[in-house]
Amino acid sequence: MTLTHYLILSFILFGIGVAGVLVRRNVIVVLMSLELIFNSVNISLAAFSYYLQSLNGTVFVILSITVAAAEVAIGLAILVAVYRTRKAVNVDELDEMKG
Repeated sequence: MTLTHYLILSFILFGIGVAGVLVRRNVIVVLMSLELIFNSVNISLAAFSYYLQSLNGTVFVILSITVAAAEVAIGLAILVAVYRTRKAVNVDELDEMKG
């Protein structure tokens, strides 16, 4: 497989993620779409790191995975707190910050 194959896969995953963020209303689906976007970037970084014989991309991939794991933990904690107070998980219903 060549670099082009990995970049095409990354582009497809990025497109699906952006479409999920823009079209879906459920917060859980939006968070999963954001994870798809992060993973597409990770695929690109890992592919460039492999084909350029550099460890810089690998370090950024590990850092990005760490940040994504923290983002999921914080996002789900916020989602649980919002659901307990409002009983809603749709983005359209969560347009106010006051409880």
